This record gives sequence, C-alpha cells and structure tokens, in this order.
Amino acid sequence: MGQGLKAWPRYRIVGTADSGQYNLEIRDAELSDDAVYECQATEAALRSRRARLTVLIPPEDPTIDGAPEILLRAGTPYNLTCRARSAKPAATLAWFRDGLEQDGAVTSTELLADGKRESTTSLLPITPSELDIGRVFSCRSSNEAVPAGKESSVRLNVHHPPTVTLSIQPQTVQEGERVVFTCMATANPEIKGYRWAKGGVIIEEAKENRYDTQVDYTFFTEPVSCEVHNDIGSTNVSTLVDVHFAPRIVVDPKPTVTDIGSDVTLTCVWSGNPPLTLTWTKKESNMVLSNSNQLYLKSVTQADAGQYVCKAIVPRIGVGEREVTLFVNGPPIISSEPVQFAVRGDRGKVECFIGSTPPPDRIAWAWKENILEAGTLERYTVERSNTGSGVLSTLTINNVMDADFQTRYNCTAWNSFGPGTAIIQLEEREVLPVGIIAGATIGASILLISCLLALACFLYRRRKGSRKDVTLRKLDIKVETVNREPLTLHADREEDTASVSTATRVMKAIYSSFKDDVDLKQDLRCDTIDTREEYELKDPTNGYYNVRAHEERPASRSVLYGDYRAPGPGGPRFEPRPPSRLSHSSGYAQLSSYPRGGPEFPAEAAAAPPGTAVPAGDTSSQLSYENYAGVGVGVGFPGPTAAFPPYRLGFFRRAYEPYEAVGKFGGGATRFSYTSQHSDYGQRFQQRMQTHV
Repeated sequence: MGQGLKAWPRYRIVGTADSGQYNLEIRDAELSDDAVYECQATEAALRSRRARLTVLIPPEDPTIDGAPEILLRAGTPYNLTCRARSAKPAATLAWFRDGLEQDGAVTSTELLADGKRESTTSLLPITPSELDIGRVFSCRSSNEAVPAGKESSVRLNVHHPPTVTLSIQPQTVQEGERVVFTCMATANPEIKGYRWAKGGVIIEEAKENRYDTQVDYTFFTEPVSCEVHNDIGSTNVSTLVDVHFAPRIVVDPKPTVTDIGSDVTLTCVWSGNPPLTLTWTKKESNMVLSNSNQLYLKSVTQADAGQYVCKAIVPRIGVGEREVTLFVNGPPIISSEPVQFAVRGDRGKVECFIGSTPPPDRIAWAWKENILEAGTLERYTVERSNTGSGVLSTLTINNVMDADFQTRYNCTAWNSFGPGTAIIQLEEREVLPVGIIAGATIGASILLISCLLALACFLYRRRKGSRKDVTLRKLDIKVETVNREPLTLHADREEDTASVSTATRVMKAIYSSFKDDVDLKQDLRCDTIDTREEYELKDPTNGYYNVRAHEERPASRSVLYGDYRAPGPGGPRFEPRPPSRLSHSSGYAQLSSYPRGGPEFPAEAAAAPPGTAVPAGDTSSQLSYENYAGVGVGVGFPGPTAAFPPYRLGFFRRAYEPYEAVGKFGGGATRFSYTSQHSDYGQRFQQRMQTHV
C-alpha cells in the first residue's frame, strides 16, 4: 500500500490490505484529472462502480471593455460588456451601479477547445446622461470554485451638450420696464459660447450669459431664446415674458357691404395681458351685442347699417377700440331734420342728407311748382357734395322772404334699389341784437372784476390782522403820530392850525425815508433809535400794541398838553411836551418836542434860554434839525438862522414852569389830544399814536 503509480506520478494508492481498502489519491488535481474512475481486482475479475471526478476551475478576473473609464455621449445607448473566461463550470456575472445590482443584463457562454472550460460574457445596456458623469459600474463573476466571486469596475465619463436653464427677473413686468434674462448652463466638455435671439432674430449685442433689456408687448408673443454650445453640440431654450400691456389690435375689422336679408360677420381680434374683455356695440348705443372676436348679424336690414365699435379692456391697464362700418344696400335713406331755420332777408339753406348704400344716382328738390336737381333757378341754387358717410344736397335761398317760410320743400333721391323722400319745413330764426350781447358781456366782465377786487381786499385785511408773536432783536419800537384836520375848524384855534401844520410838514420832510409801513397809511412817523446792544426782548403786548383813534374803546381818554406858554418876563419861550402819560406808550417810546414855526412865533421866541444844555446821560441817537436851521420864512420856517440854535430829537431838561391844570388832566391851551373814538372830533387836531414792533 502507499505505492505510487509510475505512469501517473501524482497518483498513489492508499489504504490497508487487511481491511481490503484501496483508495486512489491524486495530488494537485488538474483539468486532465477530470474523468471517470473505477477500481478493478484483476485476479478476482472484479470491478467497482464507476466514480466521477469533477475538477472545478475558478474563472479568471472579470474584464469590462473600456475600463477603467469609458467615454460616452449622453443620450446615445451603450452596452457595458463584462467577460469571465476559463471557468468550470461557467461563471455567473452580475452588474452593480454604485453598489446597487442592475437588471436587464444579457449573458452568454462559450465552451473552450478542451471541451471542459467555458467563458461567460454579460452585456448591460445603458443610455447615459449628464447625471451619469463619474458613475461607477461593477461586474462580479462567481462559480462553485469561488463562491465569493471576483469583481471589476469601470467609471463613466459622459460628454453632453449644454444643459440650459433660462430665468427672468422680475417674472411679471409692466410694458416699458426692464428685465434681466439669465442663462445658466452646464456642459461636458466646457461651454464655448452663448447666443441670444428674440422671435428667431439674433440679438447681436448679447454675448454673455445675461441679457438686460427693456420689454414691450412683443415680448409677450415673441419668445426670447438662449443657445449655448460646446464641442458636443448646442442647446436652445426659450421663454416668453409675462408683460402687462394695454390692448393692441391684431386683426382690424374691415368695412362690409351687404344686401338686405344677408348674414354678416364682423371680425376684430385684440391681444392684451392680463386677459382682456371684448365687447361689440353699435355706435351711440350701450347695448352689448357680442363678447367674442366676431359679431354675427343675421338677416340684416337698413336699420342695421352704421358704425359698430369693437372695444377691448384690460383691467387696470388700458382700453382700446376700433370702429367698423356696415353698409346695407337699399333705397336711399334721408336723415335730415324735418324743420330747419333761416333768417328773414338773409341767405337760407335747406339741407338734405342721404346716407344709404349705394349712393343716390339722382337728387331732386321740389317746392310749389318748381323742380330743381342742380344749378340755379331765380333765388334758388342746388349744390351736391360727397361726405365720408353719405351725400349732402343743399338748397340755398337768396334773400329769404315770408313766402319761403310757408313753403314745404321735397327732397327725393333715387338709386338702383328705389327712391327715398323727405319733406322739410323752413322756419324763421330770431336774431338777438348785437347791442344786447355786447352789454351782457361787459356787465358780466365788470361783475367778475368787482368780485375779484372784493376778494383781494378781504385777503389783504385778513393778512393785516394776523400779525402776532414777534420777537425783538433790537429795541426797535416805532411811534407814529397821525394828525387829521376836520373839515370844520373852531374860530378860536386858527393859530394852532398854522403852527401844527408847519410842524407836521417839517416832520414829514425829515422822516420821509422811514415810511415803510404802507399798510397803516400814516401821515407822520417818528422812529426811535435802535439800541446799540443786541439782545432778545419779548414784547409784552405780543408784538403789536396799537392805540387808534378810530377803534372802539370802553371809555374816552384824553391827555391834553399845552405846547406853548404865554410870554413871560424872560420873553417867549418854547415849552417841550412832557412824557406821555399813556400807560402803554410810556414803557416803549418817548417822543420829544419839536419847534413849531409860524408867523405868530418870532425867531427869538424859539431860542433856547442861556445856559440850557442837553444832558450828557442821554445815550439815544439824535436826529438833528440842523439841516433845517437856515431855511427862510418863505417856506414856513422861522427867519434868521442865528435865532435858532440846533435842536435834536430827544429829551431836554430845562427849568420850565409847571403846567396849569385844565380839565380832567390839567394843562393850559390844548394843542394835541390823544383820544379814542368817543372823544370830541370837533377838536382842531386829532392824533393817533401807534406803537409797532
């Protein structure tokens, strides 16, 4: 036992003779060992049952055509091929995509020349797309020799034309606004360029992936397209823009001529966005005949002839309409007024309008025993003219008479369908005289101007009364004294009149440049001097304190001053007015006295007493009278210059004698009075003091 067989060195018999076991051992089995074996006892002429030895051969590593990377074209079908060779038994092939087993593979086997081994081929059909770029497909082969199997893989590289997405921003726009088109694309290999078009027409200025433009209604019907190309091919994507626009005519309705009894269809097509509403109506009628693009009229008559309106409405955007005329052939239709007018003695006209289809071949006028188709007959003339909607025949009457208003005029027209007749009466028209018309016009104009002037005065007074809340920057207070002379003067005060009038004229001459408040209509204004230091002061009278002689006051207040004294031992002398005793005016301004010249006051009477001087403590600016010192008597001033020393507008402290008490407030002869409306207007002079801020 254990002896080898010389002819088969890999074979040997193993076992024990005592037990009668004779086993055949084969080392390093080969395909040639695949056979049928039997054990024979030659001496005993015995044979065992046959034993089949099968040798298993694992397949070679599977191979995939084109591995490790296959270049494919998107959209083109392709078969992935996997082969497993020299397997016994034949290998089983399975496909996987990214780890998931795929169905649909077609498998075939081929027996090799030795008759024992087989090769297996598997085909997996695919249609690659740009989504398969970089995707991995695996092929696994297995048989009984390698149950776990062997595996090979391949990576896909898919070339495809550009994949394009076209977007619009904003998506909804009004006509005339701007939009941006963006063309987003991916491709393998890389993109070579972009091309834009609108309605099939290339947009030369657009070369990049963005196109910015101003849109109109055409973008709603003509798509914008973006074409992207690479080495594989090109992709074109287009889109329409949601443009809101007013109605625009697409198909214009056309005039139609038809016969009586025929059916007629009028067509009118509009475009608009948002969707429009369309209506058909007859002109000068509100009845809607149709809401579609077509108006259908059945068995038309001459009454159906005329103009029809096709109207389109886009809500909140706009309205559009078109008119179309329907002509219905028939006898003439005369549409003139049955009563017409003319002026006696003037030229009159009687008109006959024929608007039917076809136009009249003949038109004749008949009145009394006269018939006239054209030309002139005595005072009558017939003229014919064509208008856009018919024929107008006019009978002109020269020098209209009474008999013409008693006559009936017959207008008859004929065409191929028959005649048409109208009876017209002429009546007299009253003429309004030209004088009445002119007078009414002038009166209306005067009334209008008066109203405008009254309104202007009202606004002016209202604006004057609204001045309040004024803040002072400087102590700029203006005191105004207005003198009025009544028509009736007292006989015992004639001297004062001359004196005050002279002083008034002097003050007007000095302060004429300061008259800037024309609203107050002042006769005299005295302005106090602004303070030199600038500070804020709030007027307690709220900006405007006014004492007027013409306003209503609760009671009469009069302050009487004696401006002159009788000659004393020291000679005539000028007496300045003491500060006003009015409670409100004393806190804002003081008006110093001034000389009054006149024939009754000699020069020496106005001179200042010796030794009298202006106090040095007066810090107010002073307006000098020096410029007037040399004026002669001829102009109303005192004579010699030497007799009048300079006087200044200010306050003088002199040893004057006290005033004598007169009346309510005391004093001597009355010179000026500050009085209210209830005071005596028979006074020689009345003064009004106004304080302005």
